[in-house]
Amino acid sequence: MTPERYRRLRAVLDKRQPDLTVLMENVHKPHNFSAILRTADAVGVFEAHAVNPTGGVPTFHDTSGGSEKWVYLRVHPNIEEAIAHLKERGFIVYAANLSERALDYREVDYTRPSAVLLGAEKWGVSARAAELADADVIIPMMGMVQSLNVSVAAAVILFEAQRQRFEAGFYDRPRLDPEIYRRTLFEWAYPREAEVYRRQGLPYPELDDGGSFA
Repeated sequence: MTPERYRRLRAVLDKRQPDLTVLMENVHKPHNFSAILRTADAVGVFEAHAVNPTGGVPTFHDTSGGSEKWVYLRVHPNIEEAIAHLKERGFIVYAANLSERALDYREVDYTRPSAVLLGAEKWGVSARAAELADADVIIPMMGMVQSLNVSVAAAVILFEAQRQRFEAGFYDRPRLDPEIYRRTLFEWAYPREAEVYRRQGLPYPELDDGGSFA
């Protein structure tokens, strides 16, 4: 661990947003799944969520750029439990879904705890997911096609959330709980060592100003 690498890790972690996330419902194509995680990393999402009908997560694709190492992923057994989990934590769930009640995605206040719900490539969010969501959002389309690729839609919405949060000063100071910050920093800096400490049930050691530990 070089001091430069350690400073880079801290600079990224300083901008992580604990109250901005994505929920992917049955996004089964690896390149789309990975591209959404890459966008999540780019806008500072700390933890993403997924529901997958096969009971597992698709293999990460090269397009992820290694983002799976930097964005924690929580997999839920079904959409009901996933949305309930988010709402219990205070998130407002916005489904990317064409409906009569849908809002222009730019009209939403993403400085509030926000979860963007994205559906399967061919079918979009399920009827049950749309029913459980707090609101629907759409990206206005001016051409012949009526929808964007799911990973592109995710990028459009998430970067609008980033813009709003940047203007509100959300990236100006660390927003993670201090203990979560400390634990995550060690896992990012020393993933192999962190696995050993977890396996042995031991607490992570403290890092000094240069990122080293005794």
